[in-house]
Amino acid sequence: MSDNHNHKHEQHCCEHPHEEHCGCQEEHHHGHCHHDAHEHHGHCHCHEGHEHHHHEHHHHDESPRRQLAVIIISALLLAVAIIIEKSTQLPTWQLLLVYLVPYLAAGFGTLREAAEGIASGDVFNEHFLMAVATIGALCIGFLPGAETQFPEAVFVMLFFQVGELFEGYAEGQSRKSIAHLMEIRPDSAHVKRGDKLETIHPEEVAVGDIIVIQPGEKVPLDGVIIEGSTALNTIALTGESMPREAGEGDEVISGCVNISGVVTARVTKPFEESTASKIIRLVESAGEHKAHSETFIARFAKVYTPVVVFAALSLALLPPLLSGNFGAAFPVWLYRALLFLVVSCPCALVISVPLTFFGGIGGASRNGILVKGANFMDVLAKTGTIVFDKTGTLTHGRFAVEAVHPEQCDERHLLHLAAHVEHFSTHPIGTALRDAFPDEATDGCRISDVTELAGRGIQATVEGRQVSVGNSQMMDDMGIGWHDCGEKGTIIHVAIDGEYAGHIVINDQVKPTSREAIEALRQLGVKKTVMLTGDREAVGTDVAQRLSIDEWHCELMPADKVVAVETLLNQRSDDSAVAFVGDGINDAPVLARADIGIAMGGLGSDAAIEAADVVLMDDDPAKIAVAIKTARRTLSIARQNVVFAIGVKVAVLLLAAIGVASMWMAVFADVGVTVLAVLNAMRALKNSN
Repeated sequence: MSDNHNHKHEQHCCEHPHEEHCGCQEEHHHGHCHHDAHEHHGHCHCHEGHEHHHHEHHHHDESPRRQLAVIIISALLLAVAIIIEKSTQLPTWQLLLVYLVPYLAAGFGTLREAAEGIASGDVFNEHFLMAVATIGALCIGFLPGAETQFPEAVFVMLFFQVGELFEGYAEGQSRKSIAHLMEIRPDSAHVKRGDKLETIHPEEVAVGDIIVIQPGEKVPLDGVIIEGSTALNTIALTGESMPREAGEGDEVISGCVNISGVVTARVTKPFEESTASKIIRLVESAGEHKAHSETFIARFAKVYTPVVVFAALSLALLPPLLSGNFGAAFPVWLYRALLFLVVSCPCALVISVPLTFFGGIGGASRNGILVKGANFMDVLAKTGTIVFDKTGTLTHGRFAVEAVHPEQCDERHLLHLAAHVEHFSTHPIGTALRDAFPDEATDGCRISDVTELAGRGIQATVEGRQVSVGNSQMMDDMGIGWHDCGEKGTIIHVAIDGEYAGHIVINDQVKPTSREAIEALRQLGVKKTVMLTGDREAVGTDVAQRLSIDEWHCELMPADKVVAVETLLNQRSDDSAVAFVGDGINDAPVLARADIGIAMGGLGSDAAIEAADVVLMDDDPAKIAVAIKTARRTLSIARQNVVFAIGVKVAVLLLAAIGVASMWMAVFADVGVTVLAVLNAMRALKNSN
């Protein structure tokens, strides 16, 4: 746990100590990497976290179509070789030449990888095991009293290619699920220069420039609409299929697709700080953070492979030496040792476990959940306590009128007067009142003598009547009798010509999915939910009770939130994690301090998104349960693959050691298990909501 925490906030970018060797380096300034060089597997070696794949996985730089062609041709050549063997009586060495044709057709890439591994000092990899086992099978027929194993040797290499093809397909599917996010990257921006439109790369657009976005185009940069209205498709960012309406004054974020109208917007962020660029960097860096089980498998393979090679050597040499009849016994034990080598290849583990985590990250991204690395899947899966910020996380962070209680006029008239008084106010309460009575801007009422009383409210003359809108202190100062309200929230009192006219209840609106989110987390076995807020006790308590939250603390400063989370960290058990969910810039320190930080990415601050380990792109708290479910499912699939692969291999190894296993059983224990494990790993791609 502590290791996870200590290493989890490294810089998330595609810049590594090895990038001078990467052909995609020149593209880094666009916020993404090209993977053309390794189309089949999609690997870019500038990712430090993927370096080991080049040797530890079956990485031939081939497209799946070419691999399939190699498999079909090799299978046909093998069939021809078997027919030649059955229909002729060729000497053993001539038969070897016949079988070498399909063997080299199927195994050339594997033999090349084995040779490259030896040349680079990475001797003990699965290519080396396959090469030794199959070359040994080709040669065993030349020993006295031994039967030839030519078809078996070719079959092993052929099935190895089949396993590799499945791996490539599965990894391609995983990458596709994440690559749909890469499609948000805009290619150009139309900038208004006087009366002309210039089409330039988004990188060249400055903050404050005016851009025009046509229907069907991606929004190239973050900005604010100054002219026009449209509907925006945000599915690539949030997973939400319903288009979002946007008009003058609304924010637009890069990566959305403009559906209907032409809009003009003023750019508010440079390209490298835009939403699209940040998301792409997050996605690219996800592979760099290894899960504990993934790094364990990589370390395990490094130790396991040489042990297997020396065990096979011992199996080939020691029993014949101890038998007293080395010449007769050696072919038998050499064959068993070769079976041992084929069976013991750790492909299923080395391939399927990282692939499972990659699939889990891809599956989460389809739901608008960005997990910054496989190691965070480990922590997310064992989350036992979830701490929420209130404003912007469980609530919308926007004030709205919740109730109107008039005394001497109707509700509409009371709202009408209050909205006019607050016409020029920039305070969120003023915005809420204007939103509740949108007609105030066009109804032609005359407003004059606007006076703001600091900490009290605003007075103005509306159509000749003096209207005072403010708190109870304002009413007291004016000597106006007022009465309290039974409802929770901010109470705004209204007086007309010195007489009390009623009050308006304004509240931060609870998100419709917040209660559902808390309930879903309980059903998943999350033991404790906590809410931390800087809001007043009455408001915080009301929200916590409405959502059935277990524990809450109000009127906190940012430093107090960190202390509260540290207390929960000290109380948790070793097999449980504490997650913090927040969205504001003041949440960044506590997001970084928790075992796992979850940020609201849609409206959340940049600092919160940078500090978090998981980003919910549509600000929906219900997605937290989906993220935990996805993580648990991913870990479960990884465990299934480990148990299945090791179980089958141990069984066949024991059978090989006592001479019961055949080469076909060995092939299944290696390639068959790998294919099944890879197919199982692909289930992690499916959505878990």
